[in-house]
Amino acid sequence: MKSRTSGLEQSMIKPSRKTWSRIKRDYELYLFLLPIIMVYLVFKYYPMYGVQIAFKDFSPSRGIWGSEWVGFQHFIDFFNSYNFWTIMNNTLTLSFLSLVFSFPAPIIIAIMLNQMLGKRYKKFIQTVIYAPHFISTVVLVGMLHVFLSPNSGIVNHIITWLGGEPILFMANEGWFRPLYILSGIWQETGFSTIIYLAALAGVNPELHEAATMDGASKWKRIWNVDIPSILPTIVILLILALGNIMSIGFEKAFLMQSDLNYATSNIIPTYVYEMGIQKAQYSFSTAVGLFNSMINIVLIVTVNRIAKKMTETSLW
Repeated sequence: MKSRTSGLEQSMIKPSRKTWSRIKRDYELYLFLLPIIMVYLVFKYYPMYGVQIAFKDFSPSRGIWGSEWVGFQHFIDFFNSYNFWTIMNNTLTLSFLSLVFSFPAPIIIAIMLNQMLGKRYKKFIQTVIYAPHFISTVVLVGMLHVFLSPNSGIVNHIITWLGGEPILFMANEGWFRPLYILSGIWQETGFSTIIYLAALAGVNPELHEAATMDGASKWKRIWNVDIPSILPTIVILLILALGNIMSIGFEKAFLMQSDLNYATSNIIPTYVYEMGIQKAQYSFSTAVGLFNSMINIVLIVTVNRIAKKMTETSLW
């Protein structure tokens, strides 16, 4: 009995010794991980301490621990609020439309660029579509205001020249979603295209040569060689996109928001800012933000499980 116990202890000690010896041997490599670990600990995990105010009636004078515990009251208040369904509808609609129109765009452009023979023209196109990624959101919204201005905007000048009437694009609630989605496609498509181009670069050229020998056209080679080869990349990025479907960028929505388009631009991130910062309802806004995060967690786990069963590709 003692020999079995000692053998078990030795088998548990040996892996730990090997691990520590490996860390000591390659400690320089592990030091590279230290900055990112510190960033996550300080800015991602430490703030989770404050999530508990979603279940309390938080008072700055009493602090987090001294505030009264109210349980799920703030969540109930949010579900019973008069604008709950409006906010949820705005958030889901904008997220779903953004996903439908934004997700296929880089795939299509990457396949088109991959078929180009002129290297200089291909590099030029890549630079042009990638450059908007470096424009800040504030500058992007400022450009929208300038180009779409009813008095001096070039778009309204063209509309007037064609015999139409100037349109208040930035103040019209019907134009908020199209402008938000189209500006997002223009700004982020180039960056996502690089990921798919890298995946297409790994496609075995012999597959294309064999398909060409069999008489396959360019379209058939794209459909039967290129797309199946990059399908795992598409699935992984789709899972991540669906998992973040409720996490719409706050900054652009807030900058584009006005009293005239509030009916469609009021989404969960802007509502959290309004209730938490402007109205100082810290516990209520934290509860809304936590509810939003929980939906994202459920979505990413569900979509990952479905993708694993259907395509055998998943995040974990």
